[in-house]
Amino acid sequence: MKKTSTGLLAASACAAALVGAFATHQAVAADPAAARYPVTTQQRSTADQVAQAGVPLSDLAPSAPERYTVKSGDTLWGLSTMYLTSPWRWPELWGMNKDQIANPHLIYPGQVLVLTKRDGRATLGLASGDGGLEKLSPRARDVDGAGGPIPAIPNHLIEPWLSQPLVLEAGAFDGAPRIVGTQEDRRYIGRGEIAYARGLDAAPSQTYNVYRPLRPLYRAEDVRRTTPIAYEAFYLGSANVKVPRPDVSTLVVESVKQEMGAGDRLLPLTRQPIPSYVPSLPAPDLAARVISIYNGVRYAGGGDIITLDAGTAQGLRVGSVVELMRNGETVRDRTAGGERVKLPDEQLGYAFVFRTFQDISYALIVRGQRGVEIGDRVVSPEASIEAIQAETQRRRR
Repeated sequence: MKKTSTGLLAASACAAALVGAFATHQAVAADPAAARYPVTTQQRSTADQVAQAGVPLSDLAPSAPERYTVKSGDTLWGLSTMYLTSPWRWPELWGMNKDQIANPHLIYPGQVLVLTKRDGRATLGLASGDGGLEKLSPRARDVDGAGGPIPAIPNHLIEPWLSQPLVLEAGAFDGAPRIVGTQEDRRYIGRGEIAYARGLDAAPSQTYNVYRPLRPLYRAEDVRRTTPIAYEAFYLGSANVKVPRPDVSTLVVESVKQEMGAGDRLLPLTRQPIPSYVPSLPAPDLAARVISIYNGVRYAGGGDIITLDAGTAQGLRVGSVVELMRNGETVRDRTAGGERVKLPDEQLGYAFVFRTFQDISYALIVRGQRGVEIGDRVVSPEASIEAIQAETQRRRR
């Protein structure tokens, strides 16, 4: 059976993002990997209802393989979309119960997934060493160790957003080290080029993240830009201290996301382990907007980072999967005397929230059907499905 790609493109049924939606993991305190997986009351309730049942055969993806060997580079997103038309039902496919979701649900390269169909339903398990089938069982390996489990999403795309705070108080950069000059007085510099900075108290080879000075962020409806909800430090890349000096130090640009130059600010790089995120559904009444697109482009697509005007105060958390929508335009129907008609809202794709603050969040677009713009709506995938069902029922009346 042909293997479905499991990278970003494979994340494509991404409602998926919910690949462990209800299988988030509540770990025992002694387990460093498990401690990252909170389980909500709703998730436990769902697990109780579907324990051991599996999913109807109609919910399987047309090309769902009978057996699949997990490979390095696979993601939970990709596996869920490989097997399911509704990927958020991943825990049901495993027939997981509340006792199992209380422990880490981790899948490792080399394991063989086996699909079993019986009495109109399907379940997924792991092939045992003797050729039989074993239930998914708790794993206690640390996700940061060698030979760790496959990630939910490609970690390299979001790592820069995890090592330093990007949302700060107004004036937070006032005393921060800054670039004051560049090689040959160039306006912007790139990888391998020289920069000069003041305010550093650094040793040779110390690495700094480079940020553009703070800019205010506003809610989409604040068209007059009167009330900032946060101040964002725009990540540009990193630079390494080549020659530290009391006044002006010399740095070499190590990595570049965007060109950097005089006036950009420096913060020490603190490398942190990348956790294995567990996708989940946000509240069905989520109503947010895209307020910023990383790289300053007009349209964002798969693999791009976007900023949302909702955060922990609005119920979003790390792992929340959101659907991106665009309001349908209102046009005149010239075939009906110019009657004004609203076109259907357009589904643009899905995004995975990987970092939250009080009123904003950062999300990775894991599936982009069309370009995403600032001002596009952000809703719960569940809410979108319910709206489609309600509209279908209305038309049938």
